[in-house]
Amino acid sequence: MASRLVLVFTLSALLLLSSRSALCKDAAVDDDDEDLSFLEEPTEQQGHGHDAAPHYPDPDEFDSESYDDADDFSDFDEGDQEAYKEPEVDEKDVVVLKGANFSETIKKNRFVLVEFYAPWCGHCQALAPEYAAAATELKGGDVVLAKIDATEENELSQEYDVQGFPTIFFFSDGVHKPYTGQRTKEAIVTWIKKKTGPGISNVTTVEDAERILTSETKFVLGFLNSLVGPESDELAAASRLEDDVNFYQTVDPKVAKLFHIDSEAKRPALVLIKKEDEKLSYFAGKFDKSAIAEFVFANKLPLVVTFTRENAPSIFESEIKKQLLLFATLTDSKKVLPEFVEAAKLFKGKLIFVFVETDNEDVGKPVSDYFGITGDAPTVLAYTGNDDARKFILDKEATLANIKAFGEDFLEDKLKAFYKSDPIPETNDGDVKIVVGNNFDDIVLDESKDVLLEIYAPWCGHCQSLEPTYNKLAKHLRGIESIVIAKMDGTTNEHPRAKADGFPTLLFFPAGNKSFDPITVDADRTVVAFYKFLKKHASIPFKLQKPTLTTKSEASDAKESQESSKNDVKDEL
Repeated sequence: MASRLVLVFTLSALLLLSSRSALCKDAAVDDDDEDLSFLEEPTEQQGHGHDAAPHYPDPDEFDSESYDDADDFSDFDEGDQEAYKEPEVDEKDVVVLKGANFSETIKKNRFVLVEFYAPWCGHCQALAPEYAAAATELKGGDVVLAKIDATEENELSQEYDVQGFPTIFFFSDGVHKPYTGQRTKEAIVTWIKKKTGPGISNVTTVEDAERILTSETKFVLGFLNSLVGPESDELAAASRLEDDVNFYQTVDPKVAKLFHIDSEAKRPALVLIKKEDEKLSYFAGKFDKSAIAEFVFANKLPLVVTFTRENAPSIFESEIKKQLLLFATLTDSKKVLPEFVEAAKLFKGKLIFVFVETDNEDVGKPVSDYFGITGDAPTVLAYTGNDDARKFILDKEATLANIKAFGEDFLEDKLKAFYKSDPIPETNDGDVKIVVGNNFDDIVLDESKDVLLEIYAPWCGHCQSLEPTYNKLAKHLRGIESIVIAKMDGTTNEHPRAKADGFPTLLFFPAGNKSFDPITVDADRTVVAFYKFLKKHASIPFKLQKPTLTTKSEASDAKESQESSKNDVKDEL
């Protein structure tokens, strides 16, 4: 009897599970069979498009479209090449490479610097005279400077994964690595000499010393007991750690005196000379490569760097990532800049101090816009660098005491981050809700709503192509209370939960899960694909009702009725 009961219960359980499974399967079929034809539009965009998100301003390009360090050419139409003409530059010492001679050139020469360029690229045009001058100066040595027109040599460009212009590689015995120096003749020559030579030069005559003092803007001189041996080895090793500073050594007291080292000074002695404020920096540490390199690294930049196109790389390519920036007009800077300089002395080697002249037409406005600085009043801003791009505003007067305290709190991570924001819109009743930095929490992080957010840029072509589809999606879903379709201008608004790696970036924030990272939307850019994505990921279930359509005969009857009514009115009149 007991065994029969067990069998009955078992069969009942199996039947129950089977029925539940069938119900679930039927529900799934119902979802899959949902008629979404009314969402489909023949003009909808398929696939994905992406424009680069801005980061720290590029030294050569200050505009609203991009701050990329190299010109992106993914959307370039080769037919546009006719609109660009290469400027006249004497490039007699630059080797022109093509597919036919590339491998042979790399094989025959131990050191080759290769620039992948495009004739229409503004950065490449600016580099051309500097690159040519460096090639002339290095002519006859062990290194060859060459260039490749990447718009013609597509296979080579693809082989070396060229993503922008100019892309410069240094080949050493056939092995390539990126060129990391600045784009000036002096920087190129210095960088190559460090990679190909001993890294240090001897100064044996007063004439050599005078030439260096006249022609160079930043260099190191060691006053040693001998030009060979342990002291020289340590100095040479330190020089290889600093690509953008030339190192020299001497044993001649007369030469040392010209470089502002006392001829009776205890050796080894070392000085860093710059043609800027704080021209002389004397080394007082242990004479080994690490200590010397650390000293040069901490002192090679001016106390305060004035932001220009030319020196921008020395700012954002520095190993010191954290920066304090002073935004002020030229007139106001006369008052606040001295205080800023004094504060900079307290943070050498820890922070880079940068002055941005806001009324400078060349760089003032774009750099201010990038950081969200408005108005003419002097403003001090702390910046963590491109890795996490956090910003902090000094909300007090820019005095030495206030800047010092602000800098210390910045280093100790005690400050509250500042984020850019447009004004909150007075009305926000559209199908697509407008999100700005200051209403992000209220709209996007509302736990009762499933929120789809587009982060866009006004200049982004892919965003413009997406807009009709996005608007149609929002229109279809406007009756669903639990769903919010929103967009935010990523060039003028920021929020720590809205990280864009390009434009447009589409993020989904499920209801009840706002403490977790949003879901990146990786779907085709169609209303149907977006709808299916939302159905799959929304925390609150919903179903879109198919709109009631008026048939042609009904529409015709209605039209005839209206016309008849109009005629009746006319007759009565």
